[in-house]
Amino acid sequence: MQYSMLGNSGLKVSRLALGCMSFGEPSRGAHAWTLTSDKSNPIIRKALELGINFFDTANVYSLGSSEEILGNALKQYTTRSDVVIATKVFHKMSDSPLSGGLSRKEIFQQIDDSLKRLQTDYVDLYIIHRWDYDTPIEETMEALHDLVKMGKVRYIGASSMHAWQFVKAQYIATLNGWTRFISMQNHYNLINREEEREMLPYCINEGVGVTPWSPLARGKLTNKGETSRAELDEVKSWLYESAKQSDDKIIEVLKEVALSKNFTTAQVALSWLLNKPGVVAPIIGATSVEQLSDNAKCLDISLSKEDILALEQYYVPHATPEYK
Repeated sequence: MQYSMLGNSGLKVSRLALGCMSFGEPSRGAHAWTLTSDKSNPIIRKALELGINFFDTANVYSLGSSEEILGNALKQYTTRSDVVIATKVFHKMSDSPLSGGLSRKEIFQQIDDSLKRLQTDYVDLYIIHRWDYDTPIEETMEALHDLVKMGKVRYIGASSMHAWQFVKAQYIATLNGWTRFISMQNHYNLINREEEREMLPYCINEGVGVTPWSPLARGKLTNKGETSRAELDEVKSWLYESAKQSDDKIIEVLKEVALSKNFTTAQVALSWLLNKPGVVAPIIGATSVEQLSDNAKCLDISLSKEDILALEQYYVPHATPEYK
């Protein structure tokens, strides 16, 4: 495994992060394809064996069940100080009108709930899952800063939003002497490179580590048939329902490059992402030990300039959806 500092911070993370959205009780939340603890635990254990020390979950994943499974597994298989745990806050956790968003009240409530489920005293990286249009960003940034000062959170990060929103949040933090975000978890892969326009250049300039989600485009870059998750994943249809012909051309080139190097398309797609400036650790999901082991081999690939040019030549602009 390879390791890198997360942005300009002193936090060292593995170049691959294990995304835990696939872990959780299917009866909790909206994802019927999630894995129960007996199927999730071997994947988490394998990640540790591979040297992955970076685990990404969220309070909303299976309504807390993902955090519970991850917390139990890490307590069983490793030492808390040897891993980096990231979780998120924003989405509604109940039908209460007070649930959801990034108010001071909700952030304080949700961090305590997440810590209990994760069985830990602190979260290494606390991420705001989306931009809250109803709460002043000053309130959100001060609340996050206070969590850092309390010791409940070590670092803070953000996820999908417009570049101007991220810039504003960082400016507000700097202006008031509050904690700044060290990471941006955004949507970025071979067939959706819109973040290269504004967000990525800003992150590179400011030393913010990028940890892309959906690095394999919800399975479209894996060259495999439809899985149960792919069939039931509403996010896939929302992000890729207007697929362009250019996507198919890119996937064809991806297959050619993969074949020439005797690697899988998923491995090459991840290797391409790891070669992009600013990218520290793609968030890779897995529903089997074999899938995780195979995808981790992306670190063994060396892409030439010609390979990268070939993979990128057919890209055309895509519409960027409003993140939910």
